[in-house]
Amino acid sequence: MSIYQGALERHLVLLHSGILKVTVLTSDGAESLLAIRIGGDLVGEMSALNDLPRSATVAACTPSVYSVIHRQQLHTFLERQPGAALALAGMVADRLRWANQFRVEFTAYSAKVRIARVLVKMALAYGRRTPTGLEIGFELTQSELASLCGAAEVTVQKALRDFRHNGAIITGYRTVTVVDLDALQEAAELRGNL
Repeated sequence: MSIYQGALERHLVLLHSGILKVTVLTSDGAESLLAIRIGGDLVGEMSALNDLPRSATVAACTPSVYSVIHRQQLHTFLERQPGAALALAGMVADRLRWANQFRVEFTAYSAKVRIARVLVKMALAYGRRTPTGLEIGFELTQSELASLCGAAEVTVQKALRDFRHNGAIITGYRTVTVVDLDALQEAAELRGNL
């Protein structure tokens, strides 16, 4: 399952199961990770609603099951089901709120705190319980983590090393397992705020 930035497609995808990465190419040609989507999420809704080219690329990280909903099907459904139209508007508003919160965090917190916050959020949203802790359930490169946090890759490497040294996480090849959620929440300045 793939959607490509700039493509003139008008369908959206309802993800039933699996994990998708949403990325965008920056003006210098680098790929930046914008979001992760999981089962139950919609992707591609902006082009389906406003008839403009795709604003991002979406690719599967794990085997996925999904349904393709064509633009006309979506519009017909939303005209007949105003409650669904309100739910879709709410989802878009939630994503905008998340983007706004990210901008605030970008200026309000250090890179290390932002990295800890992203790890906490991803562990809670996508983590699977293992004997060791909460393993983030998909491959995540340091470059992708850096783009999610708005930090340099070397800063991510240093923060991960510090979190490992403090016993908050363990890392493997493209994997992160949160061993001590309380310690990571403290590093994220989230204690009592979740």
